[in-house]
Parts: sequence; C-alpha cells; structure tokens
Amino acid sequence: MDDKLVTMSPAQKKAQRSRNIAIGVALAVLVVLFYVATIVKFGPSILDRPL
Repeated sequence: MDDKLVTMSPAQKKAQRSRNIAIGVALAVLVVLFYVATIVKFGPSILDRPL
C-alpha cells in the first residue's frame, strides 16, 4: 500500500491549534463547573463529616 501523508498549510495548522485550545478550555470549564456543582450540592456540611 502506498502511504500518503497529508501536509497541512499554515492556515490549517493555525485553525487546528485554535480548535485544540478551544476544546481544552471547554474541558477545563466543565471540570470547574462539575467541581463547583459538587461543592454546592454537598454544602458546608461536607467538612463536618466523621473521619
């Protein structure tokens, strides 16, 4: 089989990098959102639990 590699133009590389950054930021926002939602759901009583 003939393996052909695709070479991307600088504009395509820039667009791909922008998409990767956007996905990373969206993932970080979701992680923070779930963390905050968990803390809000448990409330301050989470610190009063027995160890």
